[in-house]
Amino acid sequence: MAEALHSTRPLRGVKLFYTHLPAHWVMSKGCSSVTYAPLDTLKPVAKDVWIVDGPMIRFGMAPLKMQFSTRMTVIRSKKRALFIHSPTPLTDGLKAEIANIGEVRHIVGPNRIHYWWIPEWRTAFPKAEVWLAPRIREQAKGRIDFDAPELTKETGYPWDEEIKTLPVAGSFMTEVEFFHPASRTLVLTDFIENFEPKKLSWWWRWLARAGGVLAPNGGMPRDMRLTYSRQKPQLKAAVETMIGWNPERIILAHGKWIERDGAAELKRSFGWLLD
Repeated sequence: MAEALHSTRPLRGVKLFYTHLPAHWVMSKGCSSVTYAPLDTLKPVAKDVWIVDGPMIRFGMAPLKMQFSTRMTVIRSKKRALFIHSPTPLTDGLKAEIANIGEVRHIVGPNRIHYWWIPEWRTAFPKAEVWLAPRIREQAKGRIDFDAPELTKETGYPWDEEIKTLPVAGSFMTEVEFFHPASRTLVLTDFIENFEPKKLSWWWRWLARAGGVLAPNGGMPRDMRLTYSRQKPQLKAAVETMIGWNPERIILAHGKWIERDGAAELKRSFGWLLD
């Protein structure tokens, strides 16, 4: 089972869910009602953009390990270089599909709790470079046992001409957001979660609503907001930057992703911050 994380010190007087996370996920084999079948296969989203829906994971503090769907994003450059965001399990079938659309060049861990399947992708694609959000190595406790550059700045990456990069640092973690201007696709990880009621039991529906992540009104989890309470001006500036990009769609790692009116959805989901 997952071992407890020796994490950053929580904010005074607040026992934060995000600062007491397990060091890794517990994965459920097979398909679950919370997932988005078919799994482990490329699904086109826009020109040169795909998603892959992965397995259900159980995540959080015992005994409240919530069921999460998982999702990877793949972006192809004009030179057919593939950018792999938050990898899901690499099956033989998925590996063959990936080979048909381009060459894996960049494997990205976008925040400190999205890293679990990176090593198997690195093994399968040794020519690819791994890029990690800050503090992944601390979280992974030896699972990431190789050198990899950190995503700490907005520019200076091989993908700069086709993908924008935006690190957003909080007290617990930095989440790195990406925007593909050609398709107007914004790729988030945990900044918005959007769990559909029909996929949850009554208890988890209640919990998701209380946490501010129940579709169609998903948003940044309330406990995650607390980890940015000391960085509200920086967080607000980052959200305003993303709104200024005017995304049409927003890919999320967990729950139902946003297919249209992305900028409006950002304004809605971060209304608590922008008002």
